[in-house]
Amino acid sequence: MDSRIKVEIVTGTFDQAAEIAAVTGGRSDIGAVVTFTGLCRDEEGRLAALELEHYPGMAERELTRIAEQAATRWPVKALTILHRHGKIAPGEPIVLVVAASEHRHAAFEAAEFVMDFLKTHAPFWKKEHGHAGEGGWVAAKDADDDAAARWAENSG
Repeated sequence: MDSRIKVEIVTGTFDQAAEIAAVTGGRSDIGAVVTFTGLCRDEEGRLAALELEHYPGMAERELTRIAEQAATRWPVKALTILHRHGKIAPGEPIVLVVAASEHRHAAFEAAEFVMDFLKTHAPFWKKEHGHAGEGGWVAAKDADDDAAARWAENSG
């Protein structure tokens, strides 16, 4: 794995400030850091929790592959992906992407690319748990496929 890349699947929450500090600490070659934190929505008050399942080993490999693709397309100095699994309450973070580069454009593009591909290619399965016991598995969205497809047309 590229030393600029950090990928972890975690059960607990994460410290965004600590992750940014780990990427930028002592470095003068970084001029931009873009972060994205995805949060669990409450789905208009009906969701008690979102449960994310993954296939250990396979999920880390796929997230690493996505990060390596981004690092090949854009001159990032560092790229971090932290993704949670297990039961997550509304308002809690699910995913963190930190992209650092010399200039902002590369950091923005790399972070957006990673998120578009995480939504469509990362092997996570989502199950909703409602307050009244209702719920079920969440289906993939066409909009996510459309977002990822645009990168095939846009070489960065």
